[in-house]
Amino acid sequence: MSQQPIIRVQHVVKSFGKVTAVNDVSFEVRAGEIFAFLGPNGAGKTTTIKMLTTLLHPTSGSLELDGLDPTRHQTDVRRRFGVVFQDPSLDSELTAWENMDIHGVLYHVPRQIRRERSEVLLKMFELWDRRDDLVKTFSGGMKRRLEIARGLLHTPKVLFLDEPTLGLDPQSRNQMWTLVQNLNKAEGVTVFLTTHYMDEADRVAERIAVIDHGRIVATGSSAELKQQTGTDSLEAAFLKLTGTSIRDESATAADQIRQVSRVWRR
Repeated sequence: MSQQPIIRVQHVVKSFGKVTAVNDVSFEVRAGEIFAFLGPNGAGKTTTIKMLTTLLHPTSGSLELDGLDPTRHQTDVRRRFGVVFQDPSLDSELTAWENMDIHGVLYHVPRQIRRERSEVLLKMFELWDRRDDLVKTFSGGMKRRLEIARGLLHTPKVLFLDEPTLGLDPQSRNQMWTLVQNLNKAEGVTVFLTTHYMDEADRVAERIAVIDHGRIVATGSSAELKQQTGTDSLEAAFLKLTGTSIRDESATAADQIRQVSRVWRR
């Protein structure tokens, strides 16, 4: 894994009217690592990803992905990442293969390369035998795996996964993370995930940024966060750092952001 950062975020603020969703956030993600945002709903995780993936502009501060500013170089930046948002984005009336192929066309992947790449990814994510089946017949876990495979078709440098296991059963969650870790090792793709599941961050991420109420309160490996707080579990470290447990919150800003996402994808 390279020590060179592929993502830099410096003093970023994002406000929606009187609501500040992200408040003076700074961090770096190294090329080739698995990096996690750990925090409750409404903490600012999705807002930050939306800014890095060109969906939102920061109110202030600077962003950089692979040396490019997402606010000024949107087309070039979009070629460099794949993304799986919380809201499903597959066409359920098409087959798995057709969903992959359309994505390749949209990203101008040459026909032969996208066919070869689709086969590799569908096999990697254990969907090859179902490639000609309609997506509407897939389980939730299969749909998530297909979304990730599709997001990797154009060979991005960074894969963003925003709460990718939300609503999945434990077996599907475990299978998906095993596949993502194998992919990270095999292809060296940087993985930036958001989650409010302690076990996922603890198991999967090499480094974790704990984010709460729009601010990053600590960054480090799971072991480092435990050491910093004098605790013996990531959950206890989180409680020590934030004074609260992971919780579901209604978030006006988050709702606004989802609306922006839906409009952008149409």
